[in-house]
Parts: sequence; C-alpha cells; structure tokens
Amino acid sequence: MTFRSGLLALALSAAALPAWAEETPKRGGTFTYMIPADAPPTLDAHRETTYATVHATAPFYSVLIRINPMNPSSPDDFVCDLCTEIPKPTDDGKTWTFKIRDGVKWHDGSPLTAADVAKSWQELVHPDPGILSARQPYFVMVDSVNAPDASTVVFKLKFATSAFLPALGDPFAYIYKKEIMERDPHWFEKNVMGSGPFKFSDYQIGQSISGVRNPDYYRKELPYLDGFTGIFAPKQAVEIDAIRADRAAMEFRGMPPSARDQLVKELGDKIVVQTGDWNCVNMITANHKKKPFDDVRVRRALMLAIDQWHGAAGLSRIANVHTVGGIVYPGSPMAATKEELQKIAGYWPDIEKSRAEARRLLKEAGAEGLTFELMNRNVDQPYKLIATWVIDEWSKVGLKVTQKVLPTGPFYDGLRTNAFDVTVDFNCQGLVNPAMDVGKLLPHSVYSENYGNYDDQKDIDLYQAMLHETDPAKQRVAMREYETYVLDTQAHTIMMPWWERIVPMRSYVKGWKISPSHYVNQDLATIWLDK
Repeated sequence: MTFRSGLLALALSAAALPAWAEETPKRGGTFTYMIPADAPPTLDAHRETTYATVHATAPFYSVLIRINPMNPSSPDDFVCDLCTEIPKPTDDGKTWTFKIRDGVKWHDGSPLTAADVAKSWQELVHPDPGILSARQPYFVMVDSVNAPDASTVVFKLKFATSAFLPALGDPFAYIYKKEIMERDPHWFEKNVMGSGPFKFSDYQIGQSISGVRNPDYYRKELPYLDGFTGIFAPKQAVEIDAIRADRAAMEFRGMPPSARDQLVKELGDKIVVQTGDWNCVNMITANHKKKPFDDVRVRRALMLAIDQWHGAAGLSRIANVHTVGGIVYPGSPMAATKEELQKIAGYWPDIEKSRAEARRLLKEAGAEGLTFELMNRNVDQPYKLIATWVIDEWSKVGLKVTQKVLPTGPFYDGLRTNAFDVTVDFNCQGLVNPAMDVGKLLPHSVYSENYGNYDDQKDIDLYQAMLHETDPAKQRVAMREYETYVLDTQAHTIMMPWWERIVPMRSYVKGWKISPSHYVNQDLATIWLDK
C-alpha cells in the first residue's frame, strides 16, 4: 500500500472539518439512530469485534489516528485525532514517533497524556494475562510502545511493513485512561469514560445508549449536536418503522435492497441513500475439534455443495450481499480474480461436478446424511438469510442441518467456548488492509477471533511470508498461495458473498459519509441536523 505524502502530514483540526456540499452546519438537536443488535457483549472496544459495541460507544472516545471522515472510502487518507501530525518513520521504517496534542481532557476533567495513549496501545498489542485484545493479531509487527515524556509516544516495530499505519487507524483502538486500566482492567467492559466529542449520559441494556455534547472537546467547533441516542433493535422491521415514523434518522450498518426501496417509495425526498462496497463478509466455520469436522474431507464437502455464483446473484435481491470473493476484500488489488477463484473448491463453475465430488467425499468419510446444527447470530441481515441459503444448499447433497439462532451475547459466548458444530462466522474490518484483514484465517493461538479451533503451522508460515513481503506483485502471489491453502487444501472456512453497504437516512442528516466499513466514521462529531 502507498500513502499520499501530502495527506500524511495533515493534522485533523476543527478548520479541516467543514460540512460537505458547502453547507453551513446548524448547531443543536439530538440525533437518534438505530443500532441493529440486541446489545453489545460488553462496552470494551479493545475486547470486542462487533459493530454493536463501536456504534454504541465510539462517540465517547478518542483514537490516535483515524481515516479522514471527509474521505472515508479512501484506504490511505489518514489524519490525526490525538496526535499533532502523522510522522514519517525512521530506522528504515521501524520507528514511528507521535506527538500528542496538548489540552486534551478526560470527561472527568483530568488531563490526557501520552502515558494514557501508550498504556492503551500496550494493552492492545501485548495485553496482560487474563485480558482479551481482539486487536492483538493486527500488531504482530509491533515490538514495543512507550511514552518517553508526557507528549510523545514511540512505536518500535520488529519489521517494516505497509500494513502498520492502516492497522494503527483501527476504529476500535480507543484510548483509555491509564489510571483506570491499572486499577481495574475490566472496568471498561461495563463502564464508559473517554475524551471524545460526547460525554456518557445513560445506558439501558438492550434498549438504548445516550450521550451529551462535551463542552471541553479539543476540537472547539465540534460536535455540532447537543446529544445523541442510539436505540438497540435487532429486528429490521423495527428499524424501518422507526425511520419511517421519524423516531430515528437512520442506522449505520446497512439495509437490504428491499428496505431501501420501501423507504424511498414511502418517504420520497425525505430519504437519501448512500451505497458502497463493504469490507465485510460472512464465513461458515466448522469446529475442527468436533467429529466429523476434524476430517478435511467433510469440511471440503461443505464447501463444494454451495453454488456461490448463482447464489450470490439471488441473495443480492433480498440481502445486503453482492460479490463472490475469496479471503481478500474484492475491491482490493490484492483480491483474487474470478479465474483464480474458480480453481478453488467451492468456486468451481460446474456446480453439478462440485456436488458430485461433495457426495463422494462424504461417503468416503462415512458422513453421508450427516445431521448437525448451524449456530447463528440473531441479526436478520444478512446472517439469517445466509444461513437459510446455505442450509438449503447442503440439503442438495443429503445433509440435514438445523439453525440455532442466539442473541449477540450468547452467540459470542458460544464462539469463545467452542460450543457449536458449525457456525456462521464473519470477518468485518475497520479499514481496508488486506495483509492484516486475512489474519482471521490464522489459528486461534495466533488470532484470538478465529473460531475454527485448529492448529496449523503451515497456515502461519504462509501468512508470515505474505506479510513480510514488501514488493506488491510478489505479495499478491504470496496471498494467492495462502488463500489456496486455507480455503482449498484445508477448507478451514467457507467464504460467503461479500456485502454491499446500503444506508438509507433521513434527508435532514448532514455531515456523514459512507465508507467500506460500518465501524469507521462513527464518533458522530461532524453530524448535524438540517431542521
């Protein structure tokens, strides 16, 4: 990945944040939006990977750097949040020194210093025993993080890599208060205290979360809103009803084509729609420690039974999925072409040949007519639709599968305790950073959010070779080798069609732009209401 030098030096100041379309922002008002989940597992973004956590809590927190909120679809336009400028690395790309802005206050009025930033990143990169960091696998290149003084944070890397700066912009990488982390490392799982544009006001589990404008926010012109309320609602029908009745202005995750069409038909120019490719995909992951899924023949048969090419076209009419792809976001130059994909099991162009091979493998493995349970999350789009489609596809080779749908919390518990046969999995990333995004396919011992429950040293070795490669053409070749091994040779997971992000919103909502990620641009600082 290359980074535009003119943009790397930008510090994100209030002056750098005019409203879009040359409109003058209006101040005031409470912004109400839907969060399409029953509740986040916890409020701790270091621990969690779900949008339910970041949509609920991002307005309360600051980060070190972020993707430019005025240009969030760009993969390489990074700007400072807590830093004063994005530095050029030294030591042949292995040392990054960030200066932290003065005058930043925590919501309790105490000063935020480089020590808080360093401690937060130390726990993200090298968490203490018993502390879970879902971000840890993204920072295998980081050797140390230190604060030599109150305004300086230094990252020392083990090796230079173009993947570091995008990884540093992870929207879940909240800066927490050092004193609280040291006193109780689990405090942020149930509590909120940040330095972001909004102060915490109220949290009703499974119902809503609210914040009010932070008058001491370090970007003096922001936020424009007086406050916000996020309403939890896992049912799409409830979300649509709320937007239709103007009890909520939008939801940020994305809706299917049918919901968009319905709202546009009913509300006309009171609704605007933003759309774009989505760096998010469901996967179907078998528990490798449960028989017969410890047998690669069975896992491969599950793959071969699914008609990706026709299925994606049909699903795109009712679900927010669109593109057949491999392990890399299809919009990236690192992604496999259609011709490259068709050489991998599960992507063969002849579905009858593919299913015949699936039946043969099941018979050979003694798993004909296999009955099992597919664990899924209680989210309509596209989790339940994906599962329903896959179960129907499997029935065509004699498999008998039932779907077990769980609320978000119990679903994550099931993943983390390996209490499933096969599960609907996911890989949704904050930024497009292919070299790190595909780390999801590494064993759990390396990547804590991998739920396949397998060990595989060759998997690790192929990934490391790809990550360390600095020549783009050679890195792409290494990516194909890694992809073929995890999908075809070992069938560690099954990729589903990649998502399309469709966001209908009330036309009075201004100052927000869609990105390829439903985690990015969620602090609400630049949103204003034209009413």
